[in-house]
Amino acid sequence: MTPTPVPRARLSSTPGRVGNKVFAGVSTGSGLVILVILAAVAGFLLVRSWPAITAAQADYDVIGFMRGESLASYIAPLIFGTLLSSVIALLFAVPLSIAIGLFISHYAPRRMAQGLGYLVDLLAAIPSVVYGMWGMTWLVPQLNPLFAWTGSALGFIPLFQGFQAPAKNIMSAGIVLAVMILPIITATIREVFLQTPRLHEEASLALGATRWEMIRQAVFPFGRSGMISASMLGLGRALGETMAVLMILSPGFLINFYLLEPGQHQTIAANIANQFPEASGLGADVLIATGLALFAITFAVNLLARWVIARRAEFSGAN
Repeated sequence: MTPTPVPRARLSSTPGRVGNKVFAGVSTGSGLVILVILAAVAGFLLVRSWPAITAAQADYDVIGFMRGESLASYIAPLIFGTLLSSVIALLFAVPLSIAIGLFISHYAPRRMAQGLGYLVDLLAAIPSVVYGMWGMTWLVPQLNPLFAWTGSALGFIPLFQGFQAPAKNIMSAGIVLAVMILPIITATIREVFLQTPRLHEEASLALGATRWEMIRQAVFPFGRSGMISASMLGLGRALGETMAVLMILSPGFLINFYLLEPGQHQTIAANIANQFPEASGLGADVLIATGLALFAITFAVNLLARWVIARRAEFSGAN
């Protein structure tokens, strides 16, 4: 008998080949769009601020809010106030965020941890103007007696000299910024702590370590880059905050460390929001030049965060 021929298997294309190409194209295009938008923003700021950068000193004399100062003399106090308020916010927010994230991830019962996690995430969604209203109507009156006592008891230290009620100073603005950036830092740190390899924690406990010693030996080294990155993320938001600082801070254009004295400092974002509605011509270009300085500072902060992440890559969960 003649054997029945076996039909040949039909060769088909690799499953998902078209989908992979589409996904790769969409991902690549999205990455390019981000770069294009970033370049467009940088180009806009540079082009619009160029007349202010190249203007003569006589041109600045007709701009009322510059008070006859040069561009560098006008921007320098704004940069100082922006950095000072952000550093104050980090000094308050980062230790508290680490403590809250550690409690949620390693100390709180599971049900309580879930509830606290949801609460922290909800706090991050509150608009900045709400924080500004809260700080202006409730926090500032509460801080008045505390700052008055601090000025009387520690007035010999220049940091705490010159307090005047109400407490619309850089310290109050920094505290409000700390409350604003606390949720985003806490949420990031909490997730980093939860990613600590269980084997590392169990190995530390098996060697006789207490829970706190286990956290110092396993959790903190693993999450160090994440804590730094979360701090940089919060710093980026604090640098660009506008409405909360505008509603609380009594502005000034000085470079000093009198934290409790009003009328000493101002931030770039709050100054732009305050002056831009009435600015025109070269005055608007000057404000855009201050925005270019803020863009450069924020970009540098993000680059620093990425460098820290790359430098600490050996502690990632993938390794």
